[in-house]
Amino acid sequence: MRPPLVAFVQRTLESPKGPAEFMFEFNDDEIFHVDLDAKETIWRLPDFKEFTSFQAEGAQGNIAVLRSNLDILMRRSNNTPAESVPPKVTVYPEKPAEVGEPNILICLVSGFSPPEVGVTWLRNGQVVTDRVEETDFYPNKDNSFRMFSYMTFIPGRGDVYVCRVAHSGLEQPLDREWKPTLEGWAWAGTERHSPVV
Repeated sequence: MRPPLVAFVQRTLESPKGPAEFMFEFNDDEIFHVDLDAKETIWRLPDFKEFTSFQAEGAQGNIAVLRSNLDILMRRSNNTPAESVPPKVTVYPEKPAEVGEPNILICLVSGFSPPEVGVTWLRNGQVVTDRVEETDFYPNKDNSFRMFSYMTFIPGRGDVYVCRVAHSGLEQPLDREWKPTLEGWAWAGTERHSPVV
């Protein structure tokens, strides 16, 4: 049996005219996505483009078909919104952390729906905006989504890092801390909800 090839278009009900993302995946891995503004195909791994091709302009035609199918499904369900499922959040370093050595802190946000989430990084209570990157949303087999946020950092003694996640399935943003322990660096294992501001 061949693994499934999936085309994925994401849009919010607030902007029904234009999709936010167009992506192709194979066997649960992204092959490419299309930057609709730049009209450019972005390959997940550069070697993929050596084996196949996809004209970014073709995404618009595919989107029209997928949008039509989505509209039919929405009408059949009386435009009932999908259940809002809160995310699970895990924070971990790319490699074992050492004081003063550059590293990357990874925040995995998974199992949520709809695919709208806000991620904010904090270091010692201060918002970090530079050295932060995010992936697109990746669909899971159970119709939930996952995404990653990365923050490049240099660990310091006593530092506390927080990945703050906001989602419609949460009453208030969820904080996941990562900080040093006496035995070394480790995820602190604490989850808390930040106060609504």
